[in-house]
Amino acid sequence: MTAMVGEIVTLLIMAFALGMDAFSVGLGMGMYKLRMRQIFKIGITIGLFHVWMPLVGLLMGKLLSEKFGTFASIIGGLLLIILGVNMIWASVKKGEEKIITPTGMGLLIFALSVSLDSFSVGLSLGIFGAKTALVLLCFGIVATVQTWAGLLLGRKVQAWIGSYSEALGGAILLAFGLKLLYLFF
Repeated sequence: MTAMVGEIVTLLIMAFALGMDAFSVGLGMGMYKLRMRQIFKIGITIGLFHVWMPLVGLLMGKLLSEKFGTFASIIGGLLLIILGVNMIWASVKKGEEKIITPTGMGLLIFALSVSLDSFSVGLSLGIFGAKTALVLLCFGIVATVQTWAGLLLGRKVQAWIGSYSEALGGAILLAFGLKLLYLFF
């Protein structure tokens, strides 16, 4: 029972870290005075992508795990570190963000862009043998709620919060990657 609670807490923290980019981009998009119906649709779409992308990653990770064992586990930890560093680096870069309209194809591109990192994490979790349904449930719900929170909060606050939240998410993923590598060395 304690192991299950620990796994749930770990997955929720990872889901929170992965949802930070959706939250931060949602802050900026929320300033467009979107209607509540649009906000609802954007959140659901992001949530679905945060289910679909790690599912593909999990399946590929389990396949790699069976083939490559411990080596694949080390690669999974390195992926989390690279992803965390990338998120921190992206939050530091200024003036390179492009605005995508959150409708139609723009919404799909937006959803894909903020959920690509969940594919890599899903790959790592698949290598470590995480419970698929639990991962997908945590990632999907947390990403949806964080997207809604970002869009709604974006209507109220300035955009400066966005870069800090993405850096925090990157730091959390970096810490998990270092922890996983520490277990092997």
